[in-house]
Amino acid sequence: MVELGQVAICHYTGRIVDDGEAGKPFDTTDANLARETGIHHDDRDYEPLEIRIGEGAVVPGVERALRELEADPEELPVETAFRLEPEEAFGEHDEEWVVQFPLEEIDDSPAEGALETETQVHTDDGKTGWITAVDDDTATVDFNHELAGIPVEIELEVLEVREERTSET
Repeated sequence: MVELGQVAICHYTGRIVDDGEAGKPFDTTDANLARETGIHHDDRDYEPLEIRIGEGAVVPGVERALRELEADPEELPVETAFRLEPEEAFGEHDEEWVVQFPLEEIDDSPAEGALETETQVHTDDGKTGWITAVDDDTATVDFNHELAGIPVEIELEVLEVREERTSET
């Protein structure tokens, strides 16, 4: 339905697949759902996404699903939901992206006390990781996407398809 270079205007909800069923949302454009499920962020707008096909700004499975969606553009909006395995979503978990650092190399460490697991850290070249373990001398940092290795379900409501982004975005 959506061709290469076109823009799909969509509401979106991503859910973690748990025991084969779509479970808790990890992201959404629905502010009410975000509040209800505890994932709301005040600094974010909850407007529909503008997804340009071929730009690579979303996970590959979303672009593929939009291109393969069998719907008449005259019948919009149209809703679809689909499951994505890790390789089409946020990738497989890669052990090579789990790295140990000496504690003194971590600038994000607190001045007093020890580093804690699940603390987010950043490298000088812009990578983001999460501390997964700390011992006396080192911290283990996982640079995989937090949803790497996890199947997800994506719900899209395609509101509009256009040739170009609007001038306000």
